[in-house]
Amino acid sequence: MADKVSKGDVIAFRLNAHHLTARLGENELIDAAHRCGIQNSPPGSALLALHARVKNLTQEQVEEAVAEEKSLLQTWCMRGSPFYFPAADAPVFTTGVLPPTEEAMRHFIPGVEPTLDKLGMSLTEAIELCGDEVDAVLSGRQLAINELGAELAERIARRLPKKQREIWEAEGPYAPGQPHGEAVVHFGIRILTLQRVVCFAPRTGNKAPFVLVDEWLGHPIPDIDPEAARAELLRRYLRCYGPSTRGEFAAWVGIKAGDTDPWWSLVEDELTQVEFRGKSWIVTEDLDALQSAPMPKGVRLLPPRDPYTQMRDRETIVDKKYHREVWKTLGEPGTVLANGKITGIWRPRKSGRKLTITIKTFGPVPAQDKKPLQDEAEQVASLRGASSVDVEFDTY
Repeated sequence: MADKVSKGDVIAFRLNAHHLTARLGENELIDAAHRCGIQNSPPGSALLALHARVKNLTQEQVEEAVAEEKSLLQTWCMRGSPFYFPAADAPVFTTGVLPPTEEAMRHFIPGVEPTLDKLGMSLTEAIELCGDEVDAVLSGRQLAINELGAELAERIARRLPKKQREIWEAEGPYAPGQPHGEAVVHFGIRILTLQRVVCFAPRTGNKAPFVLVDEWLGHPIPDIDPEAARAELLRRYLRCYGPSTRGEFAAWVGIKAGDTDPWWSLVEDELTQVEFRGKSWIVTEDLDALQSAPMPKGVRLLPPRDPYTQMRDRETIVDKKYHREVWKTLGEPGTVLANGKITGIWRPRKSGRKLTITIKTFGPVPAQDKKPLQDEAEQVASLRGASSVDVEFDTY
C-alpha cells in the first residue's frame, strides 16, 4: 500500500525545491533557474521570480548573466512560453521538451492544424522548410517575430508549387492581414527553439528579438540523446512539483496526457507511488526530503506565473474559491507568499518614478507581516525602476 503524505509536507517539499524556503546567496543566480526554469511572461516577471529566490538581486546581475556571460539563456520552452534557464542545462529545456512525434508536436502548438490541412502540408515538412531558410534570414541579425516570420514566409513561398503558394500567401484566420504562411512560420519557430536553432536575445523596447543559437552562444547547444534529455526533464519536474501525475506533467509541458509515455516510461523504475490527492508519484530518492522539508518563514511577493504557482494541483496551495482571482486569463496578479502559504494577491501601478503596490489578502494581515511586506515592496520597486513605493492593504 502506498504511503500517505500530508499537504503540509508536500508544500514544504515544493517550496524548498523552488528555493523559496530561504533565499540563495548573491552568487547563486544560475542555481535559482536550474531546476525547472523561470517563465518570463509577462515580460519582466522572471526578474521578480529570481529576486524571490536570490539575496540582493539586481537587474544588472541578470542582464550580465544573459547578455555578457551568456550563462542564462532565454527561449520558448514549456507550453510554448518564454523561459530563462542555465545555458549549461539547455539540452534539457530544448531537446527534453521537444515532442518526439508529429501528433504530439501538433498538440504542443495548437491552432496550426487547420492551415496545415488547407496547405496539404505536414507540420514536420513546414518546420523543415523553416529550418532550411532560417540561417539565410537570421545570420548576423536580430529580428522580432513579425519581421522574422515575414522574411521566412517570403523565402519559403518561392519553393512551393503554385497552388500551395497561393494558399500560403492568402490571408489567414489568425491576425488581420497575416498570410497563412506567416502564421505557420510563427508556429514553426516554437519548434525551432526546441531544436536548438534559435533563441531570444535581450529585449529592446517592446520587442524580443530572435537570434541564431550558435551565433549567440558562440557554439552550438550540445546534441545529447533525446531520451536522456526527456528523462532528466521529468525528474526535474517531479523534484519541483511532486508528488504528481502524468496528466499534471503533460499540462506543465504543454502536451496531451496520452502523449507522456516518451518521458514517463524512461524513469518509471525511479519513481515511488504515494497517496496524495489519489495516486501520485515522487522520485524515490526524494522520499526522505518529502517527509522532512522545513517549513519556510518570511514573505515573498511572487510575480504572475512564478514557477511555484505553475503547479497544476492548484487546490494544494490556494482555496478553490480564490482561483479565479489568482489565475486570471488576462491581467494575472502576483501572489503573496507568507510563512509557506499563499495568502493573497498583489498588483503594481506605476506613475512616473512612483510605484503603488496593492496587496489584497484572503484574511487579515498579521501585524508581524506588514513590515516585511513593505520591505519586499521596496525591493520590487527598485527592480521596476521606481524611486519610491506606496503599499496599500485590502482584504477579500
